[in-house]
Amino acid sequence: MSAHADVYGYIDPEGIAHVSTEKLDDRYQLFMRGDATFDSDKIARGIPGVDAKPNLSSPLMRLMLQHPNLKKYEAMLDQSAKEFSVDPALLKAIMAAESGFNPAAVSPKGAIGLMQIMPETAERYGVQGDRRKTIQQKLTDPKINIRLAARYLRDLQVLFPKRLELAIASYNAGEGAVQKYNNQIPPYPETRNYVQLVAQFYQLYQPGGGKAGTGDKPRRIEIILPGRRSMPPPTSIE
Repeated sequence: MSAHADVYGYIDPEGIAHVSTEKLDDRYQLFMRGDATFDSDKIARGIPGVDAKPNLSSPLMRLMLQHPNLKKYEAMLDQSAKEFSVDPALLKAIMAAESGFNPAAVSPKGAIGLMQIMPETAERYGVQGDRRKTIQQKLTDPKINIRLAARYLRDLQVLFPKRLELAIASYNAGEGAVQKYNNQIPPYPETRNYVQLVAQFYQLYQPGGGKAGTGDKPRRIEIILPGRRSMPPPTSIE
């Protein structure tokens, strides 16, 4: 699959960062350009062929690289990545695309937390509600949420070996949707934009993938994927 995977964004007067895979209006400025070409023979380079060209001087790029919650949960990300043999840069990329690093995010469909886990997925992996906490409440625990996301992503990569783009598409649309379309990325605008966005963020979070100076950081992010009706609302970081 080839895809023009440019990423646009802006920071509004309230300090909320908005990120999209399309230039939705004049406020959105290009801050990362790239052509994503998926080639399983070059999988070792990450998502192959992604030639990310970020604008490292932009406040938006600084936020994506230096978000307080990215640093806060980095140890959990690294631990889960090691446990399930998943690239930590990929976990960071999916977290950015799924929740914008917002641990309180809840989607209209009921996906919860930093990496937007559905309660049904949690049940599949043995998470049970009890008298103290429901499954939904347990998924608000970043440690449980991140570990479960890493485990699920590992299983998707096993299901689609050397097809990282399909594992990412499955994380968004479900493995059944990918299988329904003969092991191809489903023709859903949301999923196709999601794969592109994760591809760009994955390149960015590779070691040495982005370096930016310090500065004031916006406190909220809103990720917009054309084709997705609604995303979790951004919340302030305390």
